[in-house]
Formats: sequence, structure tokens, C-alpha cells
Amino acid sequence: MRVLIIEDDKILAKTVEQCLGSKYAFDHAYDGEEGVLYARQEIYDVIILDIMMPYMNGYEVLSTIRNEKIFTPVLILTAKDGIDDKIKGFRVGADDYLVKPFNREELVARVEALIRRSNGNYYQNSIEFNGLVLDLNSRRVSANGKEIVLQGKQFDVLEYLINSKNTIITKDQIFDKIWGFNSDTTTNVIEVYASGLRKELKKIGYDKYLKTIRGVGYIWSE
Repeated sequence: MRVLIIEDDKILAKTVEQCLGSKYAFDHAYDGEEGVLYARQEIYDVIILDIMMPYMNGYEVLSTIRNEKIFTPVLILTAKDGIDDKIKGFRVGADDYLVKPFNREELVARVEALIRRSNGNYYQNSIEFNGLVLDLNSRRVSANGKEIVLQGKQFDVLEYLINSKNTIITKDQIFDKIWGFNSDTTTNVIEVYASGLRKELKKIGYDKYLKTIRGVGYIWSE
């Protein structure tokens, strides 16, 4: 799962990353204009957005991406605690609003709730597909009493594909979502991971759902 943090305070942005922990990948934007550019990629499970920033404030960022039909869940994280500020945030498209200074556990719970809601998954910390269960904490995969442990980003690729089931996902989309814009590797790595993932899924009889669209990407489908 990938999180975009739009926050001009670099120390606070890093603190938010540390609070959420290693099960997320992060991109950082340090002003509003940069935040819009990142958000337009539509590869994020949630956006954490400050209000008071250079070039474009958080309200302007949120209004811009909503007008462009980008519906990534947005949690406003700000020191502005007035009721008028909160109402404005929700009216321009925020999904949740949390005031600084914040409690670590509350931040984690709110982010997890937004992601579950957007994925249609209301069972905390797990994803299920036709008896296949992904445990988001242990990063283990099981079905029919059998279990596999996926290595590295194999789990992230599988999670992305299942959350996007019945939709063709290009190699570029997978790369941007899982490896990120600043990765030193290339999209060729995706074929290696997809091959390894398919071999592991075969052990529990679920490799048939991972289909290659030659020259394009992959789809998880019945």
C-alpha cells in the first residue's frame, strides 16, 4: 500500500511515515503544487494532506484533485482546529480530518479505516478473494489450510492486483505503485516478481487467477 504525504514540514512528514510503519510505501510532496502532481498519478491508497503550505494550500490542492475526478481518500492533518476549518475541509472533499498534535494510534486507525473503506474491505488487516486470504500484518497468504510466505514485493504486487481485480493493470502502474518514482530499477523487474508470485500461488492452486496481458501488464480475474 502506498501513501502520499503532502506536508511542507519535512521532520513532521518523516514522523508521520514512522508512525504508520513498514507495511506502507511513501512518497512525499513538500508544497501544494508538487502534491497535485503526485496525486494525479492515482497510485495511492490514501493521501495525508496539510493545509498551510507554499504555492497552494491544502484546500486548493483538494479542490483541484476532486475537480479532476481523483477520488483517492484524503485525510487532512493540520494544526487548524476551528470548526469552520473542518467544515471547509469536508466540503471541498476531505474524507477525514485530524488535528495536530495527533495521537499515533489514532492516526494509524484513521488511515487503516480509510483504506478499508475505499477497497470495500471491512475486515481489519486482511484481504479475501474466493477463499484466498492475505494477512496484511504477517504478509502471509493462505487458502484451504495451506499457507505460502511471499518474498519482498511479491506480496505488494498480489495485494495491488486483488484490490484492482477484473481490471488490467499495466506494468507502469505496478511499477509506480509498488516501487515508486525514485526507484533505481526498471519495469523489467515486474516480470521477475510476477513469475515468482505465480510459482508460489500454484502451491495453493490460485495461479490461475493471475493472467498476463502480453505487452501490457496483468489482470487478477476469474
